[in-house]
Amino acid sequence: MKIAMMGSGGVGGFFGGRLAHAGYDVSFVARGAHLAAMRQQGLVIESEVHGDIRIPTVRATDEPASLGPVDLVILSVKLWDTEAAIRQIKPLLKPGTGVLSLQNGVIKDDILHRELGEAPVMGGVCYVATTIARPGVILQTGPMQRVVIGEYDGRPSERARLLHEALLKAGVNAELSGDVRRAIWEKYAFLVGISATTAAMRTTIGPIRKNPRARAFLLEIFRETVAVGRAQGIALPADYADACLVRADGLPEDMVASMAHDLQRGNRLEVEWLSGGVVQLGAAAGVPTPANRAVWDILALYAGGGKPA
Repeated sequence: MKIAMMGSGGVGGFFGGRLAHAGYDVSFVARGAHLAAMRQQGLVIESEVHGDIRIPTVRATDEPASLGPVDLVILSVKLWDTEAAIRQIKPLLKPGTGVLSLQNGVIKDDILHRELGEAPVMGGVCYVATTIARPGVILQTGPMQRVVIGEYDGRPSERARLLHEALLKAGVNAELSGDVRRAIWEKYAFLVGISATTAAMRTTIGPIRKNPRARAFLLEIFRETVAVGRAQGIALPADYADACLVRADGLPEDMVASMAHDLQRGNRLEVEWLSGGVVQLGAAAGVPTPANRAVWDILALYAGGGKPA
Protein backbone atom coordinates (compact mmCIF):
# COMPACT_ATOMS: atom_id res chain seq x y z
CA MET A 1 0.00 0.00 0.00
CA LYS A 2 1.46 3.34 -1.13
CA ILE A 3 0.53 6.17 1.24
CA ALA A 4 0.92 9.94 0.91
CA MET A 5 0.74 12.12 4.03
CA MET A 6 -0.68 15.48 2.93
CA GLY A 7 0.55 17.50 5.86
CA SER A 8 3.38 16.24 8.04
CA GLY A 9 3.01 18.16 11.27
CA GLY A 10 1.92 16.83 14.63
CA VAL A 11 -0.74 14.49 13.23
CA GLY A 12 0.57 13.60 9.78
CA GLY A 13 4.17 13.36 10.89
CA PHE A 14 3.26 11.17 13.84
CA PHE A 15 1.00 8.63 12.14
CA GLY A 16 2.98 8.71 8.89
CA GLY A 17 6.19 8.24 10.84
CA ARG A 18 4.84 5.25 12.72
CA LEU A 19 3.63 3.69 9.46
CA ALA A 20 7.00 4.32 7.78
CA HIS A 21 8.84 2.87 10.78
CA ALA A 22 6.67 -0.25 10.47
CA GLY A 23 7.92 -0.70 6.90
CA TYR A 24 5.10 0.82 4.85
CA ASP A 25 5.68 2.91 1.72
CA VAL A 26 4.97 6.41 3.02
CA SER A 27 5.68 9.78 1.41
CA PHE A 28 5.44 13.08 3.28
CA VAL A 29 4.26 16.41 1.91
CA ALA A 30 5.69 19.23 4.01
CA ARG A 31 7.17 22.69 3.63
CA GLY A 32 9.72 25.12 5.03
CA ALA A 33 12.26 24.21 7.67
CA HIS A 34 10.36 21.02 8.59
CA LEU A 35 10.67 19.75 5.02
CA ALA A 36 14.36 20.69 4.84
CA ALA A 37 15.11 18.83 8.08
CA MET A 38 13.21 15.73 6.96
CA ARG A 39 15.18 15.66 3.71
CA GLN A 40 18.50 16.04 5.51
CA GLN A 41 18.07 13.85 8.60
CA GLY A 42 14.81 11.96 8.27
CA LEU A 43 11.99 12.07 10.82
CA VAL A 44 12.08 11.60 14.59
CA ILE A 45 9.16 10.92 16.93
CA GLU A 46 9.96 11.62 20.57
CA SER A 47 7.71 9.98 23.17
CA GLU A 48 8.39 9.41 26.85
CA VAL A 49 5.46 6.98 27.01
CA HIS A 50 6.07 4.83 23.92
CA GLY A 51 9.77 5.39 23.25
CA ASP A 52 11.51 7.39 20.54
CA ILE A 53 11.40 6.44 16.87
CA ARG A 54 13.92 7.54 14.27
CA ILE A 55 13.37 7.05 10.54
CA PRO A 56 16.76 8.02 9.06
CA THR A 57 15.54 8.43 5.50
CA VAL A 58 12.09 9.52 4.37
CA ARG A 59 10.62 10.58 1.04
CA ALA A 60 9.56 14.20 1.56
CA THR A 61 8.46 16.84 -0.94
CA ASP A 62 6.55 20.09 -1.31
CA GLU A 63 5.24 18.99 -4.73
CA PRO A 64 2.62 16.26 -4.25
CA ALA A 65 2.25 15.64 -7.99
CA SER A 66 5.85 14.37 -8.05
CA LEU A 67 4.79 11.32 -6.04
CA GLY A 68 2.54 9.89 -8.75
CA PRO A 69 -0.62 7.87 -8.04
CA VAL A 70 -0.96 6.35 -4.55
CA ASP A 71 -3.36 3.97 -2.83
CA LEU A 72 -4.19 6.27 0.08
CA VAL A 73 -3.91 9.98 0.87
CA ILE A 74 -4.09 10.96 4.54
CA LEU A 75 -4.97 14.62 4.90
CA SER A 76 -3.91 16.46 8.07
CA VAL A 77 -3.39 20.08 7.03
CA LYS A 78 -4.99 22.95 8.95
CA LEU A 79 -8.64 23.38 8.03
CA TRP A 80 -8.15 26.66 6.18
CA ASP A 81 -5.75 24.88 3.79
CA THR A 82 -8.26 22.15 2.87
CA GLU A 83 -9.33 23.43 -0.56
CA ALA A 84 -5.74 24.15 -1.61
CA ALA A 85 -4.64 20.71 -0.40
CA ILE A 86 -7.41 19.01 -2.39
CA ARG A 87 -6.22 20.71 -5.57
CA GLN A 88 -2.70 19.49 -4.87
CA ILE A 89 -3.63 15.85 -4.22
CA LYS A 90 -5.77 15.36 -7.32
CA PRO A 91 -2.77 14.11 -9.37
CA LEU A 92 -2.25 11.39 -6.72
CA LEU A 93 -5.66 9.83 -7.24
CA LYS A 94 -6.39 6.77 -9.34
CA PRO A 95 -9.46 4.51 -9.38
CA GLY A 96 -9.82 3.08 -5.87
CA THR A 97 -7.55 5.59 -4.11
CA GLY A 98 -8.84 6.44 -0.66
CA VAL A 99 -8.70 9.96 0.78
CA LEU A 100 -8.85 10.03 4.57
CA SER A 101 -8.98 13.29 6.54
CA LEU A 102 -7.69 13.28 10.11
CA GLN A 103 -8.41 17.00 10.44
CA ASN A 104 -10.55 18.51 13.15
CA GLY A 105 -14.24 19.15 12.73
CA VAL A 106 -16.97 17.67 10.57
CA ILE A 107 -17.21 20.13 7.68
CA LYS A 108 -13.89 18.93 6.23
CA ASP A 109 -15.46 15.76 4.78
CA ASP A 110 -18.31 17.79 3.28
CA ILE A 111 -15.64 19.74 1.39
CA LEU A 112 -13.92 16.53 0.28
CA HIS A 113 -17.20 15.06 -0.97
CA ARG A 114 -17.99 18.26 -2.86
CA GLU A 115 -14.58 18.45 -4.54
CA LEU A 116 -13.76 14.77 -5.11
CA GLY A 117 -17.13 13.00 -5.21
CA GLU A 118 -18.26 10.23 -2.92
CA ALA A 119 -16.06 7.31 -3.97
CA PRO A 120 -12.58 8.35 -2.73
CA VAL A 121 -13.62 9.80 0.64
CA MET A 122 -13.17 7.67 3.74
CA GLY A 123 -14.20 8.75 7.22
CA GLY A 124 -11.80 8.97 10.10
CA VAL A 125 -10.93 10.61 13.37
CA CYS A 126 -7.78 10.56 15.47
CA TYR A 127 -6.88 11.14 19.09
CA VAL A 128 -3.27 12.11 19.70
CA ALA A 129 -1.39 14.87 21.54
CA THR A 130 1.59 15.92 19.43
CA THR A 131 3.42 18.97 18.18
CA ILE A 132 6.43 19.80 16.02
CA ALA A 133 9.08 20.20 18.71
CA ARG A 134 11.63 21.42 16.16
CA PRO A 135 12.06 20.88 12.41
CA GLY A 136 12.06 17.17 11.65
CA VAL A 137 10.99 16.18 15.18
CA ILE A 138 7.48 15.30 16.33
CA LEU A 139 6.92 15.30 20.10
CA GLN A 140 4.16 13.13 21.57
CA THR A 141 2.97 14.85 24.74
CA GLY A 142 0.39 12.30 25.93
CA PRO A 143 -0.15 8.53 25.83
CA MET A 144 -3.15 8.48 23.46
CA GLN A 145 -2.62 7.29 19.87
CA ARG A 146 -5.99 6.19 18.56
CA VAL A 147 -7.57 6.24 15.09
CA VAL A 148 -11.11 5.27 14.08
CA ILE A 149 -11.74 4.73 10.36
CA GLY A 150 -14.54 3.48 8.14
CA GLU A 151 -16.45 3.99 4.93
CA TYR A 152 -19.28 6.49 4.87
CA ASP A 153 -21.73 3.89 3.57
CA GLY A 154 -20.95 1.70 6.59
CA ARG A 155 -19.81 -1.26 4.52
CA PRO A 156 -16.44 -2.99 5.01
CA SER A 157 -13.86 -2.30 2.31
CA GLU A 158 -10.49 -3.71 1.41
CA ARG A 159 -8.77 -0.33 1.66
CA ALA A 160 -10.15 0.25 5.16
CA ARG A 161 -9.14 -3.26 6.21
CA LEU A 162 -5.59 -2.78 4.89
CA LEU A 163 -5.18 0.58 6.63
CA HIS A 164 -6.56 -0.82 9.87
CA GLU A 165 -4.07 -3.66 9.69
CA ALA A 166 -1.22 -1.26 8.91
CA LEU A 167 -2.03 1.02 11.83
CA LEU A 168 -2.16 -1.91 14.23
CA LYS A 169 1.23 -3.13 13.00
CA ALA A 170 2.53 0.41 13.51
CA GLY A 171 1.51 0.28 17.18
CA VAL A 172 -1.53 2.53 16.86
CA ASN A 173 -4.80 1.74 18.62
CA ALA A 174 -6.95 1.52 15.48
CA GLU A 175 -10.64 0.68 15.11
CA LEU A 176 -12.91 -0.04 12.15
CA SER A 177 -16.32 1.58 12.49
CA GLY A 178 -19.60 0.82 10.79
CA ASP A 179 -20.83 4.32 11.74
CA VAL A 180 -17.80 6.52 11.22
CA ARG A 181 -19.89 9.69 10.96
CA ARG A 182 -20.95 9.18 14.58
CA ALA A 183 -17.33 8.56 15.62
CA ILE A 184 -16.31 11.86 14.02
CA TRP A 185 -19.12 13.74 15.77
CA GLU A 186 -18.23 12.19 19.13
CA LYS A 187 -14.81 13.79 18.93
CA TYR A 188 -16.18 17.00 17.43
CA ALA A 189 -18.63 17.58 20.28
CA PHE A 190 -15.89 17.17 22.87
CA LEU A 191 -13.24 19.14 20.96
CA VAL A 192 -15.53 22.11 20.31
CA GLY A 193 -16.24 22.47 24.03
CA ILE A 194 -12.63 22.21 25.16
CA SER A 195 -11.35 24.44 22.33
CA ALA A 196 -14.04 27.08 22.81
CA THR A 197 -13.55 27.46 26.55
CA THR A 198 -9.76 27.19 26.91
CA ALA A 199 -9.28 29.66 24.05
CA ALA A 200 -12.05 32.16 24.83
CA MET A 201 -11.38 32.11 28.61
CA ARG A 202 -7.59 32.14 28.15
CA THR A 203 -6.96 29.48 30.77
CA THR A 204 -6.52 25.75 31.31
CA ILE A 205 -9.38 23.30 31.78
CA GLY A 206 -8.86 23.10 35.57
CA PRO A 207 -10.22 26.55 36.54
CA ILE A 208 -12.97 26.28 33.93
CA ARG A 209 -14.48 23.11 35.36
CA LYS A 210 -14.16 24.38 38.96
CA ASN A 211 -15.93 27.70 38.44
CA PRO A 212 -19.73 27.17 38.39
CA ARG A 213 -20.46 29.71 35.63
CA ALA A 214 -17.54 28.65 33.46
CA ARG A 215 -18.48 24.99 33.93
CA ALA A 216 -22.09 25.74 32.96
CA PHE A 217 -20.87 27.50 29.82
CA LEU A 218 -18.71 24.50 28.89
CA LEU A 219 -21.71 22.20 29.34
CA GLU A 220 -23.87 24.51 27.19
CA ILE A 221 -21.26 24.36 24.40
CA PHE A 222 -21.39 20.56 24.59
CA ARG A 223 -25.19 20.56 24.59
CA GLU A 224 -25.50 22.83 21.56
CA THR A 225 -23.02 20.77 19.56
CA VAL A 226 -24.75 17.50 20.43
CA ALA A 227 -28.14 19.00 19.55
CA VAL A 228 -26.84 20.06 16.13
CA GLY A 229 -25.38 16.59 15.53
CA ARG A 230 -28.63 14.88 16.47
CA ALA A 231 -30.53 17.27 14.19
CA GLN A 232 -28.16 16.18 11.40
CA GLY A 233 -29.20 12.57 11.99
CA ILE A 234 -26.11 11.55 13.96
CA ALA A 235 -26.86 8.80 16.50
CA LEU A 236 -25.43 10.61 19.52
CA PRO A 237 -27.08 9.68 22.83
CA ALA A 238 -29.37 12.36 24.25
CA ASP A 239 -27.10 12.62 27.33
CA TYR A 240 -23.83 12.74 25.38
CA ALA A 241 -23.12 16.33 26.51
CA ASP A 242 -23.12 15.15 30.12
CA ALA A 243 -20.71 12.36 29.16
CA CYS A 244 -18.43 14.97 27.59
CA LEU A 245 -18.42 16.94 30.83
CA VAL A 246 -17.50 13.82 32.81
CA ARG A 247 -14.66 13.23 30.34
CA ALA A 248 -13.50 16.84 30.75
CA ASP A 249 -13.33 16.24 34.51
CA GLY A 250 -10.78 13.52 33.81
CA LEU A 251 -8.38 15.75 31.88
CA PRO A 252 -5.14 16.99 33.43
CA GLU A 253 -5.59 20.27 35.31
CA ASP A 254 -3.22 22.14 32.98
CA MET A 255 -4.70 20.88 29.69
CA VAL A 256 -5.51 23.41 26.96
CA ALA A 257 -6.76 22.70 23.44
CA SER A 258 -4.55 23.24 20.40
CA MET A 259 -6.64 26.28 19.41
CA ALA A 260 -5.72 27.91 22.72
CA HIS A 261 -2.05 27.22 21.94
CA ASP A 262 -2.52 28.81 18.52
CA LEU A 263 -4.12 31.87 20.14
CA GLN A 264 -1.19 32.24 22.56
CA ARG A 265 1.29 31.99 19.68
CA GLY A 266 -0.55 34.44 17.45
CA ASN A 267 -1.33 31.75 14.87
CA ARG A 268 -4.45 31.54 12.76
CA LEU A 269 -7.35 29.80 14.52
CA GLU A 270 -9.70 26.99 13.47
CA VAL A 271 -12.64 28.63 15.25
CA GLU A 272 -14.59 29.07 12.00
CA TRP A 273 -14.77 25.28 11.64
CA LEU A 274 -15.18 24.44 15.34
CA SER A 275 -17.61 26.75 17.18
CA GLY A 276 -18.26 28.51 13.88
CA GLY A 277 -19.05 25.18 12.28
CA VAL A 278 -21.63 24.45 14.99
CA VAL A 279 -23.25 27.83 14.33
CA GLN A 280 -23.39 27.27 10.57
CA LEU A 281 -24.71 23.73 10.80
CA GLY A 282 -27.13 24.76 13.54
CA ALA A 283 -28.54 27.54 11.38
CA ALA A 284 -29.11 25.08 8.55
CA ALA A 285 -30.85 22.63 10.91
CA GLY A 286 -32.86 25.24 12.82
CA VAL A 287 -31.01 24.63 16.11
CA PRO A 288 -30.10 27.71 18.24
CA THR A 289 -26.39 27.94 19.13
CA PRO A 290 -25.89 31.17 21.13
CA ALA A 291 -22.96 29.92 23.23
CA ASN A 292 -20.97 28.82 20.20
CA ARG A 293 -21.91 32.07 18.45
CA ALA A 294 -20.49 33.97 21.44
CA VAL A 295 -17.17 32.11 21.19
CA TRP A 296 -16.96 32.67 17.43
CA ASP A 297 -17.58 36.39 17.96
CA ILE A 298 -15.18 36.69 20.92
CA LEU A 299 -12.33 35.16 18.90
CA ALA A 300 -13.16 36.98 15.66
CA LEU A 301 -10.38 39.56 16.12
CA TYR A 302 -7.77 36.78 16.37
CA ALA A 303 -9.16 34.23 13.91
CA GLY A 304 -6.74 35.31 11.21
CA GLY A 305 -3.75 35.40 13.58
CA GLY A 306 -2.39 37.88 16.09
CA LYS A 307 -1.88 37.67 19.83
CA PRO A 308 -4.41 39.16 22.25
CA ALA A 309 -3.17 42.18 24.20
